Amino acid sequence: MFGRDPWGGTLEISNADSATDDDRSRDLDRGAMMRHQLDETQQSWLLAGPGDQAGKKKKKYVDIGCMVIDRKIFMWTVGTILGVGLFIGFVMMIVKLVPHKKPAPPPPDEYTLALHKALMFFNAQRSGPLPKHNGVSWRGNSGMKDGLSDSTAKKSLVGGFYDAGDAIKFNYPMAWSMTMLSWTVIEYKAKYEKIGELDHVKEIIKWGTDYMLKTFNSSADTIDKIVAQVGIGDTSKGPSPNDHYCWMRPEDIDYKRPVIECHSCSDLAAEMAAALAAASIVFKDNKAYSDKLVHGAKALYKFGRVQRGRYSPNGSDQSLFYNSTSYWDEFVWGGAWMYFATGNTSYLTVATAPGMAKHAGAFWLGSPNYGVFTWDDKLPGSQVLLSRLRLFLSPGYPYEEILRTFHNQTDNVMCSYLPVYNSFNFTKGGLIQLNHGRPQPLQYVVNAAFLASLYADYLDTADTPGWYCGPSFYKTDVLRKFAKSQLDYILGKNPQKMSYVVGYGKKYPKRVHHRGASIPHNGVKYGCKGGFKWRESKKANPNVLIGAMVAGPDRHDGFKDIRTNYNYTEPTLAANAGLVAALISLADIDTGSRNSIDKNTIFSAVPPMFPTPPPPPSAWKP
Repeated sequence: MFGRDPWGGTLEISNADSATDDDRSRDLDRGAMMRHQLDETQQSWLLAGPGDQAGKKKKKYVDIGCMVIDRKIFMWTVGTILGVGLFIGFVMMIVKLVPHKKPAPPPPDEYTLALHKALMFFNAQRSGPLPKHNGVSWRGNSGMKDGLSDSTAKKSLVGGFYDAGDAIKFNYPMAWSMTMLSWTVIEYKAKYEKIGELDHVKEIIKWGTDYMLKTFNSSADTIDKIVAQVGIGDTSKGPSPNDHYCWMRPEDIDYKRPVIECHSCSDLAAEMAAALAAASIVFKDNKAYSDKLVHGAKALYKFGRVQRGRYSPNGSDQSLFYNSTSYWDEFVWGGAWMYFATGNTSYLTVATAPGMAKHAGAFWLGSPNYGVFTWDDKLPGSQVLLSRLRLFLSPGYPYEEILRTFHNQTDNVMCSYLPVYNSFNFTKGGLIQLNHGRPQPLQYVVNAAFLASLYADYLDTADTPGWYCGPSFYKTDVLRKFAKSQLDYILGKNPQKMSYVVGYGKKYPKRVHHRGASIPHNGVKYGCKGGFKWRESKKANPNVLIGAMVAGPDRHDGFKDIRTNYNYTEPTLAANAGLVAALISLADIDTGSRNSIDKNTIFSAVPPMFPTPPPPPSAWKP
């Protein structure tokens, strides 16, 4: 058994009976000696005092817990660290305080440069009192008596846009153009903002929607008529001055401009509803204006659904220039936009009704024009728009069947753009012939480029790497490659080595079919027939119509820069809307976001697709 000596060591306690008295005596002597030695050690320690021993150590060393360091080294180390820290802080303060140049942003890509110009075309087409910052020096106020001088309308129809090289205001393609521009702002707002064009494009849209609100009783819940157009172009009824019989600057027009109204025009009403509905999303931050647009859109869509009929009956002035083939596709298109603007599922029910899809041509896969998105046929655009809904919200029953059909058919349309499937011919220069070799091809090409690029962005945002064409899988880059090839052709990579956008590139059309651009802005008023000498002139236009995309080349890549041939050189509002859409979708603009599109803004008015769960019951109280 062992015990512990309070001064260290162990004490063995033995109980053995065999221990002798001598052994005990020796042990006692040894213990006495040890106590004597310990007493001396204790005394010396007590006399010296603990302060003297610790003091000597404190002067030479510093105990930091894990180790003991020489005091001088410790002080030198701490001083060095503090000095370096102060130096670094001083340098950082100088770097922040001293002004320095930011690195220059990368130069804009070609699509962005072309986009700036394409938007300016809409400034040149404005009717009414022009703002001071319009930016087109050779344009002035015009159409200031539109509607007021008409015995039928008897109200102001001042404003809006002239359609093309004439001064007619066709509401049908104008409304489609505003819908397209609004669609691009909803999807690519961050891009517009980054390049400083957001306010500009919104101003263009509002210029159009403000005018459209004048063309019907926008304050009423129920309407019975709409203005279809201002001005006429039919010259077959004799020598009567009108917008095609005369060649005059819009500012100098002195002939009557009749107003055409319609009382059963489902196509026009639904398209105008789409335009106002889409614009209401663009202007959602301006609640009063957005609500006004939604109210007008509701009245228009209701009117179109009740008063069935085409806005362009046979023999009418509208049918000569912008004939509508049916109104079913507008019901789908307008219904989709109305749903996004209001969140009311009754509009989605109309847009996804199987019978509606059938009448709109959703199952006419053998049609030669299937998948060609135009101001007349909105079905391809509607299918892409509603595929977006399925990709990101997936509303399910009862909409899933038609949404899945639209999604599959959108895939088929994208496949038809690829040369390998021979759905459409391509010129030797690489331009897709969506209108099968007929004149004015570019308006269709830019729309296809936009849909392809936009759909690729949808798939990327949905983390879907591509789509199937039968058993073959294609990545989204294939769609962008197609879209870029078509825009590149338009901007100069073609057999003519010229840009078909006026003012872009070194070579572009100089004799655009356009009254305002072809007549000098010199203070001289040229009458109805007086301006024809400028129309027939072989000289370049005295005024450059910046950003106008002309009608385009023929099916052999040929082009004639002749003012009198509108099939080559006339621009239109609808064509430039498609051009802007394609350019903004493909423009390489760093917005700081992983996704190219704004995924959620279009759904801002859409309520949750499924009811929220009820709140938990309150706590039980005895």
